[in-house]
Amino acid sequence: MADPRDAAEALDETELAIEGALRPSSLSEFVGQPKVRGQLQLLLQAARIQERSADHILLAGPPGLGKTTLAMIVAHESERPLRLSSGPAIQHAGDLAALLSSLTPGEVLFIDEIHRMARSAEEMLYLAMEDFRIDIMVGKGAGATSIPLELAPFTLVGATTRSGLLPNPLRDRFGFTGHLEYYGEDELEQVIARSAAVLGVRLPADALSEIARRSRGTPRIANRLLRRVRDYALVHGDADSASLSDVQAALELYDVDAIGLDRLDRAVLDALVRRFGGGPVGLSTLAVAVGEEAETVESVVEPYLVRIGFLGRTPRGRIAMPEAYAHLGVTRPDGGALFDDL
Repeated sequence: MADPRDAAEALDETELAIEGALRPSSLSEFVGQPKVRGQLQLLLQAARIQERSADHILLAGPPGLGKTTLAMIVAHESERPLRLSSGPAIQHAGDLAALLSSLTPGEVLFIDEIHRMARSAEEMLYLAMEDFRIDIMVGKGAGATSIPLELAPFTLVGATTRSGLLPNPLRDRFGFTGHLEYYGEDELEQVIARSAAVLGVRLPADALSEIARRSRGTPRIANRLLRRVRDYALVHGDADSASLSDVQAALELYDVDAIGLDRLDRAVLDALVRRFGGGPVGLSTLAVAVGEEAETVESVVEPYLVRIGFLGRTPRGRIAMPEAYAHLGVTRPDGGALFDDL
């Protein structure tokens, strides 16, 4: 009898392979971000012609827009190995020293959420990026000495969702900074169509548009919703195709409404409009009202609500905008017209 653990491992490997296939492997396959793609293409071609490591790259923008994928593409198109790490994992200068000293010549080092590195590690990174060396302190007190350690040339690709938190000396050492923007619905439809082909799911044009409309301008969310639609079609109908009604039923089941708001988004809006009269209300009070941490509300919920004009930030607190009342179908306290549910 076959071992169930072997079957589970095989399934996990299949899912990992699918996950990897959903990521484009070249700039020509990467959908959207035309300006950043063109700038990266030029930077990589120049480095290839001169047979050197590419300049250090900083990718800034909201989560889910493809920063990690672009780092993988940089390594692939440079024909160099890729090393993955993250800012929270580098909490001491020694952590960074061990990582940098193990790099091979030309290797691409990707540090996600680079703004969350420890300050001591950031200061060590300045010298490493500029001169490809670090200084190791040996001993303590008056007898301590600094030993320089030469590093192999490498390309650092840093990703950040909050570039304003990066100290200027670190930001200035990147040769190129790419700012990623939210995707339009047309671009998201291309992302979903490509992913659907990888997953083996046929989607009509109206189903593609429906998923794109609910994806909040973010490819990561689009791919996540697509997988839930695939699961729904597999259980309730045809595993190889999904109709518009399948998409609508699946996303309704997962509490994703017609414009991409989820349960927490609607809870925040509902609390702001119905319990606090539209505000202004403080962030911590609003977070307590919906049973979430203030940081979650601020970093996960607010950016999208602000971007679509449902929520405003003022010195006195958060306020609900007219569009939020319209979406909830609530009469504004100032006597505004009653809006229909969207």
